[in-house]
Amino acid sequence: MKKQSTNHIFMIEPEVFYSNEQTIDSNHYQLKNDSNEDIAIIKENALREFHNLKKEIEKNNILVKSMKGIHECPDHIFPNWFITFDDKTFQLFSMNAENRRLEKTTEMINYLSQEYTLTSDLSEYEEKGEFLEATSSMVFDRVNRVVYAAVSPRTNKDLTIKWCKENDYELVLFDTNSHKGSSIYHTDVLMYVGQKVIGICFEVILPKYRDMVRDKVSRYHDIFEINESQIKDFCGNSLEAHNDSNEFFLIMSSRAFNALSDAQKNQLSKYYKSIIHTDLTTIEKYGGGSARCMLNELF
Repeated sequence: MKKQSTNHIFMIEPEVFYSNEQTIDSNHYQLKNDSNEDIAIIKENALREFHNLKKEIEKNNILVKSMKGIHECPDHIFPNWFITFDDKTFQLFSMNAENRRLEKTTEMINYLSQEYTLTSDLSEYEEKGEFLEATSSMVFDRVNRVVYAAVSPRTNKDLTIKWCKENDYELVLFDTNSHKGSSIYHTDVLMYVGQKVIGICFEVILPKYRDMVRDKVSRYHDIFEINESQIKDFCGNSLEAHNDSNEFFLIMSSRAFNALSDAQKNQLSKYYKSIIHTDLTTIEKYGGGSARCMLNELF
């Protein structure tokens, strides 16, 4: 039986961490390095936040595999350059920023190859200027073989269509508008898919696509609606996971958790044993990503 979520998470402990100048133009949630904040302190705070989230996930008996990042990659903490599948295959994807392409290290690919067979590598599209950033560009309904994708500089329309056709996934493609007036850089900023519920912000989807997307997400799932201001607090950048006792959890940052209303938390309690959350202030500020961006799933 196909699984929607997993009990095994992959994380990368960063060797360096700071605001990546090569990604900031398309990431409207990322801030430049504050000239008053020492870069060594930024890294120290990011490492603390990384380990706190890892420990909190592990406390709930969810497995975490952690590897060390490399010095050339300020965004190595966000391992969204590969996808694993429950048939024990994996694929590599094309990354927009040149220093993010270096994240696909031989050591990490070799580790994945111990358990998974590599069936596709889209890295060649990087030279063509066509990008598809794996689990961040494409939000998967694995059980029903549906991909949700918001077109952006990091999610190329034609490449997404091609990937879904070749891998036999239905594609739900749409355009978005962030608080800065242009497309949201990653689909996983505005939505996540769980076993029984989909969290999504319709307000940031362009009006001509909203009804279509609402119809699609409601076919197999309940809807947990997030508003536009909550997107800026990373409420959409969440991930479902479970443990061996078949207890389900939603993982997010404390900023996202605190931005949810009591009514929303009560709604989520119908689907999850609890919400796992820790403070990710530094990572969110300088990385422009939150909990989901830090986690990749090992199926």
